[in-house]
Amino acid sequence: MALKVGDIGLRAASAFVLAPAAVLATWAGGGWFTALVVAASVMLAAEWSRMSSPTRWRGLTMAIGAALIAAVLAAHAGQMSVALLLLVFGAFAAGLYARSRGIETLDATYGVLYLGWPCVLLIWLRDMHEVQGLYWTVLVFAVAWSADILAYLVGSAVGGPKLWPRFSPNKTWSGFIGGLIAGMVAGAAMAGWLDMGRLNAVWGGVLGLVAALATMGGDLWESALKRRFGVKDAGNIIPGHGGLLDRVDGLMFAVVAVAAGRVIVLLLERGA
Repeated sequence: MALKVGDIGLRAASAFVLAPAAVLATWAGGGWFTALVVAASVMLAAEWSRMSSPTRWRGLTMAIGAALIAAVLAAHAGQMSVALLLLVFGAFAAGLYARSRGIETLDATYGVLYLGWPCVLLIWLRDMHEVQGLYWTVLVFAVAWSADILAYLVGSAVGGPKLWPRFSPNKTWSGFIGGLIAGMVAGAAMAGWLDMGRLNAVWGGVLGLVAALATMGGDLWESALKRRFGVKDAGNIIPGHGGLLDRVDGLMFAVVAVAAGRVIVLLLERGA
C-alpha cells in the first residue's frame, strides 16, 4: 500500500495546529489542563450524541456533557471517589433522559462511561500538585501518539494482511506491529529520560507495550462502534482525522492502561 502523501500532509498540518495547545496545557497543568479536558469532553459528548442519535442529539449532548464535566471537575478538586460516583450517576441520568426522549438508553449510558472514565483518569494522572503527574501524562501522550503515528506510516508503506477487515479494512498487521514497537520504545525512552521513581526504562518499555496495545485496541473498538452506528467518522472538526473521537480513541484506552501502571508503581513505592 503506497503512502498517501496528501493525506499524510493534511494529518500533519492538523497535528501541527492542535498539538501545541495540548502540550502547553499539559505543561501548565492545574486549571489550564482541566479546561482542556472539559472542552474535549463537550466535543466528545456532541460527537457521540450525533453518532448515536443523529435526529435528537442536542439534548443528549447536554445530558452526557453535564455528566462528564461534573466528574472532571470533581477529579480536578482531588475527589476521585466522588468523580467516579458522578460518572455512574451521570450515566444513569443520561440513560433516563434518553429513554424519556425515545433514544436508545444503553447508548446514552455507555457514552458517559466510555468517554468519562479516561477523562477522569487523565486529570488524576496529571495531578496538579506533583511533577510526577506531568511525567506520567507526557508518557501516556508519547506512547499513544507514537503508536498511532507509526501504525499508520508502517501500515501505509508496508501493507500486507488486514488486521480486522470486518470493522477496519485499512488497518494491517504490519501497522499493528509497528505501533506496538513504537509504543514500547516511547515508554522506555520516557521512563529512562524522566525521573519516574520505580518505573525504569525496562518497565517503562513493558508499560509502553501494554499502553500501545491498548491504543490499538481503542482504535479498533471505535471502528466497530462507527460501523454499528453506520458512520465513517465520528465528526469532521479535524481535517484529515474526522472528529475528535477519531483522534483520541486510542489515547482513551492508553490512559486507562497507564493509570493502572501508575497505581502499581504507587503501591510498590508505599510498600518499600
